[in-house]
Amino acid sequence: MSDPTPPPPPVASCSVALAGSGGAGVMTAGTLLLDAAARAGLYGLMVRTSGPQIRGGEAAALLRLSPRPVATLDDRFDLLLAIDWQNLNRFADEIPLGAGSLLLGDADAGEPPEALLAGGARFVSRPLKRTAKAAGGAWVNMVALGLAGTLAGVPAAALEAALRASWKRGADALAANLGALQQGIALAEGRELPAALPAVAPAPAGTRWLLSGNEAAGAGALRAGVRFVAAYPITPATELLEWMAPALARVGGTLVQAEDELASVNMIIGASYGGVPSLTATAGPGLALMAEGIGLAVAAEVPIVVVDVMRGGPSTGIPAKSEQSDLSFAVDGLHGDAPRLVLAPNSIADCLGTTEWAVNLAEALQAPALVLTDQFMGQSRAVIERAPPAAGSAQRLLAEAPPAPAEGQAPVPFKRYLDTPSGVSPMARPGTPGTVYTADGLEHTERGIPSSGAADHRRQLDKRARKLERHDYGARWADVEDSAPAPAHAVITFGSTTGAVREALARCAAQGLALRLVSLRLIAPLRSDALAEALAGIDQVLVVEQNHGGQLLRYLRGRTDLPGRPRGLHRPGPLPLRPGELAEAFAAWAAATATATEIAA
Repeated sequence: MSDPTPPPPPVASCSVALAGSGGAGVMTAGTLLLDAAARAGLYGLMVRTSGPQIRGGEAAALLRLSPRPVATLDDRFDLLLAIDWQNLNRFADEIPLGAGSLLLGDADAGEPPEALLAGGARFVSRPLKRTAKAAGGAWVNMVALGLAGTLAGVPAAALEAALRASWKRGADALAANLGALQQGIALAEGRELPAALPAVAPAPAGTRWLLSGNEAAGAGALRAGVRFVAAYPITPATELLEWMAPALARVGGTLVQAEDELASVNMIIGASYGGVPSLTATAGPGLALMAEGIGLAVAAEVPIVVVDVMRGGPSTGIPAKSEQSDLSFAVDGLHGDAPRLVLAPNSIADCLGTTEWAVNLAEALQAPALVLTDQFMGQSRAVIERAPPAAGSAQRLLAEAPPAPAEGQAPVPFKRYLDTPSGVSPMARPGTPGTVYTADGLEHTERGIPSSGAADHRRQLDKRARKLERHDYGARWADVEDSAPAPAHAVITFGSTTGAVREALARCAAQGLALRLVSLRLIAPLRSDALAEALAGIDQVLVVEQNHGGQLLRYLRGRTDLPGRPRGLHRPGPLPLRPGELAEAFAAWAAATATATEIAA
């Protein structure tokens, strides 16, 4: 393992929430504010939240803007602008306010819920709807955009440019909404929030992207060569499919909406068997339905990729909220001994690189790969640095047509499942002369002939496990970072919680507490030796995750030895883990374990 990477310093930022009932357009306003921030040279993150319904109803756009990249929401919001108060209490706990926060509401919408003022926020009313009406019937969310953007320090020119670039209606309506935007700017009365961001230099054109985790995962799949997608829509994975449909068409690929998740996984197995890298995307309920098909891909050694955008469970659970609760199913949910690849990107930007890597691994190892993102990353949008060019797509080990037998000699039989030292066998494209074989879910001989023999079963089990265990995954298996030299404590996490953990470690370092971060990207097969090397010199380990049962902690304890007395810090969704609460928990844990070590010594 190379030396751990130092994490970034603490982040200066401004947090803004825009809330309203269905039809108020807060998501549109939030998206435009993020776009405007990017045009002004800032970075940012926008998280979507809503009530218990999947579509429609009350909603809020939660934004964090900063001169540096951000991957998590902050501890509290500097501004909550509510177009109305309808059912805002359903997710008010996701928008914490403090003594320095500003709560803005429509003067005609009544008084705000008392719960929003409990933390000491200051309430100011503004005539949002009357201002929009006076601007020729413009949308009230454009008034909110101008007001919130100005208070946060986003330049008016950037706000106007974002609105113009997104407009797809008539010129008269554009003029009215530009007027509403200017009226919203005027409502700010030249004031700024205490956390308003300083002016920064705009980024050179083309150096940054603004995209969601779902879009990033789709882009990574395309870069790796995926040209067929079959899927059934499900929240929160649907946007990945909506993005890929036109993108695939532009590169000669195809997307099919299957009748259900069972059909979709079997369609991509068939397409991949025919030689086309293939993918499906789903959420927890759909992944459960795909289990038998994924097992077929394991047995038949057909490469496929399944992107699971995790949400609250079990069953229908909380469709529009994030939770890392599919981990146990992903690593252990198939019947029989069924080794598979399980990967987890740890940021919106990493959704691209990790999905690209998953496709390449699946193709090279002839195995199914599960990519665990979640609603937080999938449906959130971020300003990120432009990804470097694709490194190229992995190639399958394709079998060539065998030479014609000499006169009087029998042809050499093609062994599709040949027991090779690497465990990877030559895979034939259908139609290649002399390479016909059976590919189904039955156990088989090296030639693919169904067999119930103990020796054949053991040979194929060993081969399927060996090809995953012996592969060289390089340094991408995890991000390993030290917040300060010579830490004695390490925090292990995965997926979207990495952003909050990384920022919490930076805050701890500023207080003199050194900690090591290990963010797992390759979860299965677990790189036990690499993990042990990453934990060299560590006395105690804390595992952080967003689920109820501590699934990652249980998985690690079942497969490897961790230093000291491993502890878990976990809670289910929908509330995200925030940097401040994590920093406090890390400091208390480190102090307690250090005291216990001294007493034991």
